[in-house]
Order: sequence, then C-alpha cells, then structure tokens
Amino acid sequence: MSFRDFILLAAVCFVWGLNLVVTRWVVADAGVPPIFFAGMRFAGIFLVLFWFLRPIPKHLGTLFLIAMGIGAVHFALLFLGLANAEASAVSVVGQLGVPFSTLMSMAFLGEKVGWRRGLGIMLAFAGAILIAVDPTTFQLTYGLLYVVVAALVASGAGILMKRMPSISALQMQAWIGLFSFAPLFAVSGLLESDQNGWAAFIDGGWLVWAATAFAVLGVSVFGHGGFYTLIKKYDISLLSPLTLMTPIWGVILSVVLLGEVLTLRLVVGAAISLGGVFVILVRPNRAMPEAALGDKVRGIKE
Repeated sequence: MSFRDFILLAAVCFVWGLNLVVTRWVVADAGVPPIFFAGMRFAGIFLVLFWFLRPIPKHLGTLFLIAMGIGAVHFALLFLGLANAEASAVSVVGQLGVPFSTLMSMAFLGEKVGWRRGLGIMLAFAGAILIAVDPTTFQLTYGLLYVVVAALVASGAGILMKRMPSISALQMQAWIGLFSFAPLFAVSGLLESDQNGWAAFIDGGWLVWAATAFAVLGVSVFGHGGFYTLIKKYDISLLSPLTLMTPIWGVILSVVLLGEVLTLRLVVGAAISLGGVFVILVRPNRAMPEAALGDKVRGIKE
C-alpha cells in the first residue's frame, strides 16, 4: 500500500472513530433523542446523495430489508447504545460485527472455520463480555446490549447482501437514506414522544448542526467514499486488519474529548476482544469476503 493511500485509510478510520464520540455527545450531552438523530442523519444522507439513486437497482424489496438492517434498525440501536454507554466501550463492542458476520457465513453460506478463527471468535466475545459486565456485581451495561444487537442485525443484512447485484457504495448509501429516515422519524414519534426532537435539535445550536453535517459529509461521503476507493485498489484481507484503527481512535478520542475514564477493565477487555477480531481478519473468508468489514460499507461488492 502506498503511503498516500495509508494516510487516506488512517483518515477514514479517524473519521469513523470520531463519529462515535460526536454522536455520543449529541445524544447524551446535547440531549437530542437518539432515534430522532438517526433519522436526521439519514435524511441528510438522502438529500446529499439524491442523484445517486439512479439507475434504480433491481430487487428493491431485498434492498429495503438490507436498508433496514444496516440503516434504520442498526443505527437506531447503535445510537440508543451510545445514549446509555460510554463511547469508548461502544467503539470496542461494536467490532462484534466481524465475528457475527463470520458465524452467519458459516450458518448460511457454508463457510468453514478452522481453530484459529474459532479462537478469535471466542476471544472477541470474551473481551466484549468483560467490558459489558461488571465482575463485582455481574450487572450488565444495558446500553452495550443495544450495540451487540445492532452488530447482529447488520450482520444479518450482510447475508441478504449476497442476493443483491453489485451496487456502488454511494448508491447504496443513497437508498439506505431514502428507506431509513421516514421509519426512524415515525418510531421516534412513538417512542420518544416525551422529548421534542426538533426543539432539542434546534436548541442544540451550531454544534449539533455541525455534528449532523459531519455524520453526513464526513462519515457517509468522505469515509465510505474513501474506503470504497481503497477497496477497488487493494484486497480486503490487507485493508480489514488496518481498520482496527477505528476502535483505537474511538477509545482515544473518547478519553480526550469526552473525559471518559480509561479503566483497566476496558483496556484488558479491548485487548482481548480486538485481538480476537484481528485473528479473524487475517484469515480470509472465502464464502463472504466482506464479512471482514463488520458493519463498514457493506454496499461494496465490486
């Protein structure tokens, strides 16, 4: 990989890691309802990427289900998790999308997993459990449970993706935005009726608006678009281990920008879990190569 492309990948991972921190601030500190904010994010994506809707893809029914899995449902659960758990922990636990995708490729696509990837899967879950469960009280950080389910849902959508013809990342983002924002606003109106999402969003001022623009332009356009460029030049087996920079950036930025405490339990749990994810990533998945991407840009198939 050229130095220029490595810098691009590092910048993409930085943006993805920063996005978790920014979202945590919006839904926890600024008080914007998490499902409503997810709706705003996808409404912005739809407006920015509107021209990428055409040509209309085939199998719109399957595409809708995929959009729910990696769009509306996934981000509603992820943002609920960020509202109720620290961003540093979410950065690590969110990587469970990789072992979940590997398990689903075994169950539905006949992927064979040797002892190394099997060990990696066990380590990934063991580290996440250490982070999510307080060993002194055995109490579960329920916000992280949302994150685990979000990773599982996105992994299921990845299996559905195998039935879809090839579609570019930006076109996939555009359709996800179109299909996702209305259901999210509707669910927000039902479940977050005690909070006024529009008022909180407007009262949040320029910082909340800038956070929304960052989620749309920084993450979905630059982040996904930049990674799409790299996927076309390099093999997934080379790129996927390097994307572990994302949770590392997430932890660092959570400590620096949000003042979260870097506990020994988080450090040990992150080392175990990310070590397990790394083992999975360096072993190629023949049935579902994109499983190595976790929940990153699943629209890329070319």
